Amino acid sequence: MTPEIATAIFLTIATAATPLLIAALGELVVERSGVLNLGVEGMMVMGAVTGFGAAQITGSAYLGIVAAIICGALFSLLFGILTLSLATNQVATGLSLTLLGLGASGMIGENFIGLPGVKLKAIEIPLLSDIPVIGKVLFSQDLIFYISILLTIAIWYFVFRTRAGLTLRSVGDNHTSAHALGINVLKVRYLAVMFGGACAGLAGAHLSLVYTPQWTENMTAGRGWIALALVVFASWRPLRIVAGAYLFGAVTIAQFHAQAQGVAIPSQLLSSLPYIATIIVLVLISTNKRMTMKNTPASLGKPFVPDR
Repeated sequence: MTPEIATAIFLTIATAATPLLIAALGELVVERSGVLNLGVEGMMVMGAVTGFGAAQITGSAYLGIVAAIICGALFSLLFGILTLSLATNQVATGLSLTLLGLGASGMIGENFIGLPGVKLKAIEIPLLSDIPVIGKVLFSQDLIFYISILLTIAIWYFVFRTRAGLTLRSVGDNHTSAHALGINVLKVRYLAVMFGGACAGLAGAHLSLVYTPQWTENMTAGRGWIALALVVFASWRPLRIVAGAYLFGAVTIAQFHAQAQGVAIPSQLLSSLPYIATIIVLVLISTNKRMTMKNTPASLGKPFVPDR
């Protein structure tokens, strides 16, 4: 394998993994607070169409990123109002949010179909980007890739090394005790939910501004569900999410390389490889109940209604 081919493969894996990593990191913070938001797919696709539309209107991919983040946060706020303030069922509300996002994005993006996108340009770091193979992979990437790396480090530090992170985990593990200690449970969860929505919106912007700089309906193609599976796969640990995201990114890219090499396997089967891998991983994880129960936030998915 030549250095050029190796560079191309690693670049495509990083590009495929980045939106999964960002969306999963956001959902990790949400679930660490004890909230289960299954609306990641809906928030991602809304971020994708908003980011693409804003970039088209303004001519700036960076403004598209900002718009996608704001859209994701506001969309998640709707989920927060319903599940936190009105104490609706989190699973049903999250599923409804996904359906709403898919429908609304299709309506909003109808006029954008077929238009050329505003691609987010790579940021080349002098000297370092000239290193063979790893130079292009690590030091000649788009802004969202660098944000994903910084997010991983920042979230790990926040969750496990700060008092605010301890508060977040305490709310997720036992919201009743946290409330008794004077912690504003709903405030913590609202902030976590909106952060998760902002990350999902950013992940969607990566799809429409970097991965494939165009808008097509339902372009998230189930990536939100894979991000949800990644959180469980990583047992709610930020650094493990990186490994999981790049593993799934490699599986996603493998199908394209297999098709390019003319492998005698139906294209439909190759296209389903990422989802088959997701199912296999979830089945394997479910067999290890000890590890799953050890890291799962004890209050995950349970509504909290403060005493009045």
